[in-house]
Amino acid sequence: MSAPKTFRVALRLLLLGGVFVTAFLDFGLRLWLLGRAGSIKHRALFLQRWARAFSRVFHLEIQARGNPPARGLLVANHLSYLDILSFGSRYPMVFVSKSEVASWPVVGALTRCAGTLYIVRGQKSDVVRLGNEMVAVLEQGVLVTLFPEGTSSDGSAVLPFRSSLLAPVESRGWPATPAWVHYELDEGSVVDEVCYWRDMTFGAHLLNVLSKRRIRATVCFGTPVTGIDDRKELARELHARVCQLKDEFLAGAPAGPSVRV
Repeated sequence: MSAPKTFRVALRLLLLGGVFVTAFLDFGLRLWLLGRAGSIKHRALFLQRWARAFSRVFHLEIQARGNPPARGLLVANHLSYLDILSFGSRYPMVFVSKSEVASWPVVGALTRCAGTLYIVRGQKSDVVRLGNEMVAVLEQGVLVTLFPEGTSSDGSAVLPFRSSLLAPVESRGWPATPAWVHYELDEGSVVDEVCYWRDMTFGAHLLNVLSKRRIRATVCFGTPVTGIDDRKELARELHARVCQLKDEFLAGAPAGPSVRV
C-alpha cells in the first residue's frame, strides 16, 4: 500500500473509532436516558443518523433514484456491509441480519442499538420467531429491510429470493418494495474490493475499503408490490422487479428523480 493510502487508512480508522464512540454516547444520552430505547421508531432514526455519519468516513457518495417507501418491506439485492449505509441513510428503517452479526465486536453492539432483527440461518423454526418480530415492527409503521438472497454476492446476477421472510406480507397485505444497489470506483475492482463475498475476511476487506478515495453508490427504488398473497409468487415478482431495476440502470434508462445524500 502506498504512503498516501496508508495515511488515508490511518486517518479514517481514527475517524471511524470516533464515530463509533460518539454513536454509543448518542444512544445512551438520547435514547437510553430519555427512556426511548424501547421505541423501534427512535432506534430507526438512530440508524439513519449514524448511517450518514459512517458514510462520510468511508467517503461513500450515495445517489438515490426513485422514492424509498415509508412503510412495509424493502427487499433488495445484497453486495456488502456498505448496503446498510446506502439504504439506512435514506430513510428510518430496521434491518434483518444473520445472527452472527450480533456477536461481532463493536459492530454487533451498534446493530443491536439500531434495533436490528436477527435470524439464525439454517434453522427453519427461527423463521416463525423472526416473522413475529417483523410484524411487531411493521405494526409500528417502521420500514423493515431485508436481503432475501440470503447471502452477499459479486452483483453480476441477482440470486434467487428466499420466500420464507415474506410471510408477514403474505398474511397481512403490507406493501413490499423492490430495490437495487450498485457501486462504482474511480480505481480498483468493485467485485473484489467493495463486494463482501466468497471467503473474504472482514478486517482485510475493511482496510482496503478505507483506502479508497471515494466509493459511489446508486440505490434504485421500484414501485411497491401489493395484492399478492402467496409468498413464493411474491418472491418471484420482487426478484423480477429487482432484476428490472438493474437492467434499466445499466442500460441508462431513467428511473425517477435522483437525490444525492
